[in-house]
Order: sequence, then structure tokens, then C-alpha cells
Amino acid sequence: MAPHDDGIEVAEETMVAEAEKRPIVTIVIVIAMQTEALPLVNKFKLSENHDPVFPKGVPWVRYHGIYKDLNINIIWPGKDSVLGVDCVGTVPASLVTYASIQALQPDLIINAGTAGGFKAKGACIGDVFVACDVAFHDRRIPIPVFDLYGICARRTFSTPNMLKELKLKVGKLSTGDSLDMSPHDEASITANDATLKDMEGAAVAYVADLLSVPAIFIKAVTDIVDDDKPTAEEFLQNLVAVTAALDQAVTQVVDFISGKCISEL
Repeated sequence: MAPHDDGIEVAEETMVAEAEKRPIVTIVIVIAMQTEALPLVNKFKLSENHDPVFPKGVPWVRYHGIYKDLNINIIWPGKDSVLGVDCVGTVPASLVTYASIQALQPDLIINAGTAGGFKAKGACIGDVFVACDVAFHDRRIPIPVFDLYGICARRTFSTPNMLKELKLKVGKLSTGDSLDMSPHDEASITANDATLKDMEGAAVAYVADLLSVPAIFIKAVTDIVDDDKPTAEEFLQNLVAVTAALDQAVTQVVDFISGKCISEL
């Protein structure tokens, strides 16, 4: 069996190498909130797609169009059918990422959105970062090995040429399902050495890694977690203005990607 297994491994490596040399054609941009998504929908002149790409009954929304030479898909998890609020958090993010990969077969995923930042790590309101590492901070499983599984720390897809060209900041991202920060979360975020805190990134990273799709994480800082201002109040106050900074950064990234292969990022 060993030679057969070796042959499969070599074939898979060859397929990956060939994929990295093909021009990027299809991009999926996963965005949690409509406020964050619509400026980019308008920027790229996308239209809401009503084809049954996703299962019947889900609130997920796909905006689609051609921008330059790229097939752009912005996927927004939609609004909760009962409460009418954006479907934020790791569960919707995981589901739409999985469904989008299965349905659209993207060459690249971009998870774009807002995040909290830590001034102790140099983050300021309106800063835009590319995440170099992602991890969870609220999956506490104090059993050997399961603890590492809970944190699920991983490096993100490396984009050295993009970072050099666009001069974007780089920082580690920690993900959890709460907007506030409990003492337990704070200790875990510190252990993750995170500059940023969000509610989707590590979930998108998990699915992208599982299905072997490169993923980039672009996060704009709406609130400073380690100051004395209420997080929710600061987030809402800065959301619209910071979304403009996010819009600009994502556009620059997409412009940079246009005409390139995965290996050139």
C-alpha cells in the first residue's frame, strides 16, 4: 500500500502546485454584516444573485459580478429570521464558508470585516490589518491535546508580495462568539498574542484549511478593547467610518490580486 499512498500524495502535491500557478479567477469574500458588505457591493458593481446556489430557506445572500478579470462573490450570512439582526459569529461564518466553497469552488477566500484592536499592540481606530495568525479564545477544553484543538491556532496564507506592495499592517487575530471580553477570554487572547479580536476569522480559517482553499483576513479596527470605553458603544460609533477604511483596503487587495496567481501573492 505504501507506494500507492506515495503516488496519491505526489499527485495531490502536483495538483496544488499547478493550481498555485493558474491565474486567480474566482474569489469569495465572506463578510458578517450588511453595513460592511454594501460599500464593496457598490464598489465592485455586484448584483444580488437569486440562483439557488445555497439551500432553500437559509438567509444567506450572495452578491456576484465581474470586476476586472475576477469573478467576485460577496457572501453575507443575512439577517436572523426571527430577530432581524445580522447573523454574526462563528456558526454562520463556518456554514457560509463551507457552502460557498462547495458551490463556487473559489481560488481564494477573503474574510473582510471589523474587529476590536489592542492599543498595547499598537492598534488604533481605523487601522486595517492583515491577520498573520488566527486562533480561538473561548473554546476552553482543559484536557491535554483537546486544549490545543480548542484554540485551533494556525498560520494564515502567506502574502509577502501583497503586504510589501500595499504596506498593510500585520497582526494576530483571536476569535470568539462574544463582543465583550470576560477575564477568561482576556487571558486566552493574551496567550494568543493577539492584536485583533473578532467573531468570525478563526472559524473561516478552519473551514478554508479543511477544504484546502487559501484564505486572507482583512480586519479594520472599530474599537479599542483595552481602554475604558464601552466596547458596544465605541463599535457602533465608529462602524460606518471604519467600514470606509475597510472598503478601501479590500479594493486595494482585490486590485493587487487581479491577473496574478496564488504563488505571486
